[in-house]
Amino acid sequence: MKIRSPIVSVLGHVDHGKTTLLDNIRGTAIAHKEAGGITQHIGATEIPIKVIEEICKGLLEKYSIQRIIPGLLFIDTPGHEAFTTLRKRGGSLADLAILIVDINEGFKPQTYEALNILKMYKTPFVVAANKIDKIRGWKAHKNSSFLETFEKQVPKVQQSLETKIYELVGSLHEEGFNAERFDRVTDFTSQVSIVPISALTGEGIPELLTLLIGLAQQYLKDQLTIESDSPAKGTILEVKEEKGLGTTLDAIIYDGVLKQNDKIVLLTLEDVVVTRIRSLLKPKPLEEIRESKTEFKRVKEVVAASGVKIVAPGVKDVIPGSPLRVAKDENLEDIRNEIRKELEEVKIETDKAGIVIKADTLGSLEAVIKLLKEETDVPIRVADIGDVSQRDVIEAEVSKNTDEIYGVILAFNVKILPSAKTILEESGVKVFSNNVIYKLIEDYVDWMKEIKERRKKSLMESIIRPVKIRILPGFVFRSSKPAITGIEVLAGKLKPGYNLIREDGNVVGTVGSIQDKGKNIKSAKKGQKVAISIKGGIIGRNIEEGDILYSDIPEKDYKILSKQLKNELTADEQETLEEIVKIKRKVDPTYGTGYSLS
Repeated sequence: MKIRSPIVSVLGHVDHGKTTLLDNIRGTAIAHKEAGGITQHIGATEIPIKVIEEICKGLLEKYSIQRIIPGLLFIDTPGHEAFTTLRKRGGSLADLAILIVDINEGFKPQTYEALNILKMYKTPFVVAANKIDKIRGWKAHKNSSFLETFEKQVPKVQQSLETKIYELVGSLHEEGFNAERFDRVTDFTSQVSIVPISALTGEGIPELLTLLIGLAQQYLKDQLTIESDSPAKGTILEVKEEKGLGTTLDAIIYDGVLKQNDKIVLLTLEDVVVTRIRSLLKPKPLEEIRESKTEFKRVKEVVAASGVKIVAPGVKDVIPGSPLRVAKDENLEDIRNEIRKELEEVKIETDKAGIVIKADTLGSLEAVIKLLKEETDVPIRVADIGDVSQRDVIEAEVSKNTDEIYGVILAFNVKILPSAKTILEESGVKVFSNNVIYKLIEDYVDWMKEIKERRKKSLMESIIRPVKIRILPGFVFRSSKPAITGIEVLAGKLKPGYNLIREDGNVVGTVGSIQDKGKNIKSAKKGQKVAISIKGGIIGRNIEEGDILYSDIPEKDYKILSKQLKNELTADEQETLEEIVKIKRKVDPTYGTGYSLS
């Protein structure tokens, strides 16, 4: 058994300094090459503990941090796309994450996106509050610790930084996280540490690395313990063509050992594929690449945690985010089934009506499904990896026939194939496309709300709403054919076409036109006094001056009002509706039974 290096991923909004931070850590490590240098992996950079000790300048001793782990393995591709690709069953491949935020700009769309993904995968993280060197009046002290450089700033600059830190604390609190500046954290298991840094000047990076080492050793020791001689487990980061090599796989190995000639099991869109490793490649140090003109050197084996390039036949259709397992003849079928099951757990294919989701990797598909389910109860008909195809449009069109809000394709980081584009317009299927997951879901949810509001409005317009009026004494202008009289609206909104009933349940006629000061109007609301014509009404026979009349609500409309539109009624409309129900039940005791406003 041995302890491997924790895998660290850097996430954050575009231009907030993810690449600069990685470059700084790598660059500083290269500058300390006399202490052991760095090991450049495929897709990752390993910073040995000896180099970290040099960068941290005694901070490991200051905080009594033992050196149990061999170093930190930083994933070279920053951002949440790489993070979601780096998945394994039940969580993320990254053991730790750095959420980088521009201290001067605060939270931005991709910051929230990254936070959602960290929350979803339950990945421990620290916040790097970057660009402290851009605070007005800041005096930079290259590569020094934050606490040292902070002490040397004037009080006004210190106060400015504190204000910006507490704005970040507030943003994190709104997202459900208890956060504090790293040196004020009292419980690392329940509080998120904020480390102010400058990825440009290197200020604060010693504390950032110290914190990562401390967190890894304190809380992740069990998951970092591996059997270095057991068959490898890993994840495919990228599938790409290399000149002279053909299709290659960039993989991160997080457990065991991977050897040349190993039989490996991988995932394609259709099924699993079994192949044998021809070559394992690691990058050469920069100076060697310059001398030999080749980027890679062949190795016989790699031990976790490690990034490696794999050359093997038949891997063209392997999907990014695919699990990688080494198999022996005796357990090949078990591993094949295990990996197949992993795809089935994420993919969705049903006959029920629902939306279609397409994403670029297994991890991003998983994230879209999970975040959608948190935001809505919309069913999913198809969830799959790959570009939007003609079949996807047809599937969405079938769902659209059940409900317009299901005739939708959510496309994350994928293209629409030409064959799909040709039938898309006439199908009426709506495609939402974005490379930020929460924005993709937000756009769909907003559109869905608009549709529902429009439907609700249309429904409200089409049904008879509760209305209560009083015939004003002394304002009868014609007694019949039609009766024309002054009325006051006591509750609700009166419209032409409404049938009117008396308090005994008898129908007295239908509202014709409504006039206010001699002009026809479309409706009259509570408090208005207007003149109306009543077809079928005869003043002095079935209507008397001073009578209270109500709108005659058909039972089907009452069911809609009590089930779907209850919250759309005003308090006086709800009260009037209850009165109408009592009146209707004098004539028909079964009216509206089984439905209630309460």
